[in-house]
Amino acid sequence: MSNERLRAALVAAGKTPQQLSEDIGVDPKTVERWVSQDRTPHRTHRLKVACLLSRDDVYLWPATAADPRAKSASEAELVGLYPNRGSVGVEMWQSLISSSTESIDLLAYAASFLHDAVPDFAETLAAKARAGVRVRLLFGDPDSAAVALRGEEEGIGALMAARCRLTWAYFEPILNDPGVEARKHGSTLYNSIFRFDDTVLVNPHTLGAAASQSPILHFKRVPGGRLFTHHMSGFEHTWSAAHKA
Repeated sequence: MSNERLRAALVAAGKTPQQLSEDIGVDPKTVERWVSQDRTPHRTHRLKVACLLSRDDVYLWPATAADPRAKSASEAELVGLYPNRGSVGVEMWQSLISSSTESIDLLAYAASFLHDAVPDFAETLAAKARAGVRVRLLFGDPDSAAVALRGEEEGIGALMAARCRLTWAYFEPILNDPGVEARKHGSTLYNSIFRFDDTVLVNPHTLGAAASQSPILHFKRVPGGRLFTHHMSGFEHTWSAAHKA
């Protein structure tokens, strides 16, 4: 039996087994066995491969899900829990933005609270982009069925679409700035995601309630853990299905 998930991940990353073997320091035949015979590598090599291919190691090798070290690493990723979004102070948002050096990824329907809470929010993101940080903005398409449905579920009707339009109006001045990527989505969201390098704040959605009333889960990526990667895979799926703002 072959490992088709690993094979597909290699193709998606544009890597050959030979290149992967050089990247992680193993014999090319070893990598070929991982693919063609579904051999399971040692944990150290699994983690390196997962990082290089931007995949969860448990996704690539499902049989390792029961590994107690993977469970322990995932538990270690949970830094804390806030009972509602308002419990995350402005200082936390500012600190996460200012300390980011690689990636800032924001996914929500509107998240207009950030413009209200963080001074010069859009301009600050543009400055981070100019400094080399990849900034991805992924917010609701106000004309989409998903946004209309979310408005009905929250009991605010067309106000949800209006919030999305307001968010895009706030971002309009920076949408063409170098390093800023923006897309509108029409997806059903089960949580909002705010990623800053290896930290992600996840705001689950509860039917009938505004996202602000739901808790925030604070995760920080740990090698071998799967919670950070799991939630960011949701961001990537939504990003792929969205269209340019």
